[in-house]
Amino acid sequence: MKDYPINFFYREEDESYIADIPALKSCSAFGKTPIEALQELALASPAQIEAAQAEGEPIP
Repeated sequence: MKDYPINFFYREEDESYIADIPALKSCSAFGKTPIEALQELALASPAQIEAAQAEGEPIP
């Protein structure tokens, strides 16, 4: 995850933060704080990479 830029967005609708890695298709996570969103993304990104590899998709 350290090699990928990460975007953060605040969603007023549910007062939460979204963290995503644009280079990894559909890889995002949310939390009540930016840190929580980042922690969730740290769990989601390896799973996203593993799924992409299983489908034979290239990993940037």
